Amino acid sequence: MRKVFLCEYIHPDAYAFLKAHAEVIREWDRLSEAEALINRNLNISNEVMERAQSLRVIGIHGTGVDDVDMEAAKRHGIQVFSVPHLNSRSVAEMNVALMLALGRKIVQADRRLTGRRQNGRGEDLMAELQGMELCGKVLGLIGVGDISRQTADICRKGFGMQVIGWSRHLTEEKARAMTMTYAPSMTEVLKKADVVVVGVALTPETRHLIGKEQFGQMKPEAILINTTRGAVLDEQALYESLAGGAICGAACDVFVDEPVSASHPLLTLDNFIATPHLGANTEEALKRVGMAVVQGVLERLDIQR
Repeated sequence: MRKVFLCEYIHPDAYAFLKAHAEVIREWDRLSEAEALINRNLNISNEVMERAQSLRVIGIHGTGVDDVDMEAAKRHGIQVFSVPHLNSRSVAEMNVALMLALGRKIVQADRRLTGRRQNGRGEDLMAELQGMELCGKVLGLIGVGDISRQTADICRKGFGMQVIGWSRHLTEEKARAMTMTYAPSMTEVLKKADVVVVGVALTPETRHLIGKEQFGQMKPEAILINTTRGAVLDEQALYESLAGGAICGAACDVFVDEPVSASHPLLTLDNFIATPHLGANTEEALKRVGMAVVQGVLERLDIQR
């Protein structure tokens, strides 16, 4: 029976399907026996691959492959695959949930009522918690992949928001087909948007894509949402921009180092919301992604089902 290494949670239906067709290894000291590995949040380095001497396949439980040393995988002859788009709806809904939480100051209100934060300057509570409507506002997309497009669809149809988008590969024709306004530069999106949603994959080119200069181009009343990868933002620049009032608020489901430390400076700010990489953490998405990655592993190991 084929051996598959799995030490992270996957949907119970996917786990049962995997266990019915392969031996599941969960102990690190047995990693060398595994012919395949299913990865959610582990850092699969060259050192890990050298320990996994029988490894032929790495299946990514999701879209991004940035946690895997792809050059090392190539050298070791290990096939790496992902299962993109299957969690897009859940992450899109997370984007909307975070923009609502920021816009209506829901988390800030909870902190006040539960006594975890005191009124900042002794002002009237209702004045402090005054929010904004999303209706008629401009949604700005940095990256127009599947998650961003689904986010735009919800915001356009549900809130009557206008949508403007930019990516390196977007054209006016493609933008029209997506029912959004084409922006020739990221700067134009940042200057016009009331809500900025970051939706680019993490690559060497996109690391710290948005930093001090870019935050300075946003409206002071604008909010920013990041559910893609933490390192796309310069976290220190984001902290300084929020603390100094350059932008109104931000919410991040992802951080450079995860799990995020309780001492992270961003977590001290009242106009910042943090969640622990929950974007795709729904029953529906986990089942779709889990079943797809298990099936992909079994197919690549030539297991007859």
